[in-house]
Amino acid sequence: MQDKSTFKQLREDEREVRKQLIIKAAMDLFEEKSFHEIGMRDIAVKAGVSAASIYRYFPSRDDLFVEALIQDINTIEKLLQQRVKNGDTMETITLAVVDYMVDNEATFQMMVHFMIRGELNPQALKKFNGVQRYFLNMFDNVVKQTGDAGNLKLNTQAFFASLAGVVLTFRNYPGRTAEEKRRAVQKLALIIMRQGSLESL
Repeated sequence: MQDKSTFKQLREDEREVRKQLIIKAAMDLFEEKSFHEIGMRDIAVKAGVSAASIYRYFPSRDDLFVEALIQDINTIEKLLQQRVKNGDTMETITLAVVDYMVDNEATFQMMVHFMIRGELNPQALKKFNGVQRYFLNMFDNVVKQTGDAGNLKLNTQAFFASLAGVVLTFRNYPGRTAEEKRRAVQKLALIIMRQGSLESL
């Protein structure tokens, strides 16, 4: 009985490793190409698995990218919680969110893709809506933990949407270096934060 249980656990571990390998391959490709240029075959080649085997883990490309986005949200959550723990101000947390979006092109592209695309399959759409709610609730909690209060939900939604819009608008601004673009985005993010009075919600 013990051997069966161990074998089952090994199979589950192997399945999880393969799933993570596929997600990593997709994220790596997303750093190189736009969403619409990446097919399941491309991901399979990058992961070193057959295209058919990917569908055992993910029913569609959307499901795969939503799963990757969920994992990345966990990374952002840890980053923000660490900053709250360190006693960071809302200003430094704002800059951390912007820097994360700028530095993680794959995550940002996926997020924007899902926000503007309405024809996701129902399962992927449900998962993505859950990711959105989770992220905004997480951001609400960060704002609360920095000592802010007030009309939290609407303000944090407007604030996050504004940050995403600034990054989207200026991340590929022509004629500027990467560092100049980052500084411009950071300045705009801080203006939004101060004018939206997130510090005094």
